[in-house]
Amino acid sequence: MAHPLHHAESSARKFGGVPSDYQSIHDWFDASKEHLALFTHRAMRHHAQGLFEAERVFGLTLTNSAGRDIPVRWIGEQHVREDCQGRIPSMADWLRRIQPESWMANGHIDRHVGSEPYGDPRVAWASEVAAGRTLLGKKPGWTTGLLAWFPQPFLLRRTP
Repeated sequence: MAHPLHHAESSARKFGGVPSDYQSIHDWFDASKEHLALFTHRAMRHHAQGLFEAERVFGLTLTNSAGRDIPVRWIGEQHVREDCQGRIPSMADWLRRIQPESWMANGHIDRHVGSEPYGDPRVAWASEVAAGRTLLGKKPGWTTGLLAWFPQPFLLRRTP
């Protein structure tokens, strides 16, 4: 179908009530047309997981103007079947058909530079180590309290 209104009219014929009872659900399913007005927009919500997401958004049932409680999943299934030639695909059915591009495959971690307010703490640590001002991230004098735990003869003992 070309427009969410046509789905809403179909829902009213199938479940009773008026199209406006169903309009918000059908608008939600087709909201991705705002970004890409091609049939591929359906990969966002026109699948089994999208039906369960619709229930989370709209609740398990909708009470139409005729007073009848209609499961939201039924409304979503009707929408998806009308758009997908009678079937309800899985999300995997859509995702498997994505043509991989190089930018999709490899992550990238931005390297912080000194002009940023917080910077990369590893840079400051590496500078401290290189200048001999730290050992394993510890400042000079960190061993003073540790040495108090051991008797001096123990520390001075040498093995032959």
